Amino acid sequence: MKSSQSTESAGFTRMAAAGIKLHPSCRARQERFGLLFYDCRGPRLLFAATGTLIPADFFGTVRRRDEFPAGVSESQKMALNKFVTQLLEKGFLHEQ
Repeated sequence: MKSSQSTESAGFTRMAAAGIKLHPSCRARQERFGLLFYDCRGPRLLFAATGTLIPADFFGTVRRRDEFPAGVSESQKMALNKFVTQLLEKGFLHEQ
């Protein structure tokens, strides 16, 4: 019984530690206005007026959902959290 609880806890830890990453079929590139996300699975584009807050390759590695580049203010973090949610909902990012 104790072993079962330990296994459940370990599973929870893995889930909690999971992160987000750019979907393998999606790309992001820097533009003057910010980031352009495009999905190679179909003609889907997302224009994000992020300026220079996030580099194009930022989501190329697994990140925590609330992980952003250094120097981002609290209000910018709140806006970026909403942005990440939108990217997840639209399929440009996926959870690992």
